[in-house]
Amino acid sequence: MELRKPFKTSDLIRELRQQLDLSQEKFAAKLGVSLRTVNRWENGYAMPSQMALKLIEEMLQKMGEPGNTLLRQYLPQAEQRENF
Repeated sequence: MELRKPFKTSDLIRELRQQLDLSQEKFAAKLGVSLRTVNRWENGYAMPSQMALKLIEEMLQKMGEPGNTLLRQYLPQAEQRENF
């Protein structure tokens, strides 16, 4: 039985940004938010909006297998939607 890591948005955002080799500033620009917003997400002080989460999910899907791994790890419900 595989144990899943509890969903932590801050970890997902940091891992995604690092795998894309983007600074917080460049990652923020891709999502149309401010640097401060990404910083607050990564430090757990704020949560991304539903629209931002959708954009993050799309980024993960475009990454291929590395993105799918992060999807399975952090957003298993998104993976289930893709299978239907």
